[in-house]
Amino acid sequence: MEKLELMKTAVEVRKSIVTALHSAKSGHPGGSLSAADIYTYLYFEEMNIDPKNPKWEDRDRFVLSKGHTAPGLYSVLAERGYFPKEDLLGLRHTGFYLQGHPDMKHTPGVDMSSGSLGQGISAAVGMALAGKMAGKDYRVYTLLGDGEIQEGQVWEASMFAASRNLDNLVVIVDNNNLQIDGEISEVCSPYPIDEKFKAFGFNVVNINGNDFDEIASAFANAKAAKGCPTAIIAKTVKGKGVSFMENQVSWHGAAPNDEQYATAMEELKKAGESLCQM
Repeated sequence: MEKLELMKTAVEVRKSIVTALHSAKSGHPGGSLSAADIYTYLYFEEMNIDPKNPKWEDRDRFVLSKGHTAPGLYSVLAERGYFPKEDLLGLRHTGFYLQGHPDMKHTPGVDMSSGSLGQGISAAVGMALAGKMAGKDYRVYTLLGDGEIQEGQVWEASMFAASRNLDNLVVIVDNNNLQIDGEISEVCSPYPIDEKFKAFGFNVVNINGNDFDEIASAFANAKAAKGCPTAIIAKTVKGKGVSFMENQVSWHGAAPNDEQYATAMEELKKAGESLCQM
């Protein structure tokens, strides 16, 4: 897919995120919006997948380690054709299959149930190791939050991944610099993130995670790296695409009201229209 089409698709994904959260009246917009460009590139360009066969044995795998940003994952899955977009209106509704955290048993396209922070990377490492042991060539991608990597299990899994030379594993850190209690540097600083992953034996790439050229270059770099896993440290803007949500910690876990929803959708509509004129 061309860059312009990816940008247009990302706007649609952001519209769906905001719409789903408005319908749910709860959820996590900030980290869903910050990672929307990464989700879009993964599902429309990078990953070898088949929406008509979500359990295809040789598909690439994705684990959303920061599972509370499920609205972002659900929105890109719907955009890619795994399930109808109108189902996003059922987000977090009692008994519906799109719950607040990803559920692999009930949601097409979800490869791992997640939400307990710090644990998703361990599942991804296990998938990557299983692929190596089975002689498969599928790749495994996992998205972590920068606040999430304050969890110790993240570094156990990283140590193991590097020691087993899992070059089929790509760890992406959504570095939007905000977690529920404030700036990550003030809560419990994980900086320098890149140097930590390097110390654990990773190939490391630093990028602007809201720039498709840099995202594409990073994933190409990851495929070229042999004998070690790759960590992509993606500097992003929390709440990206909705002006009043951008870089505001208050939008970590809050849904827009009717007026805020209308404002957000108008902004995203204009962003989409400007792309169509390019």
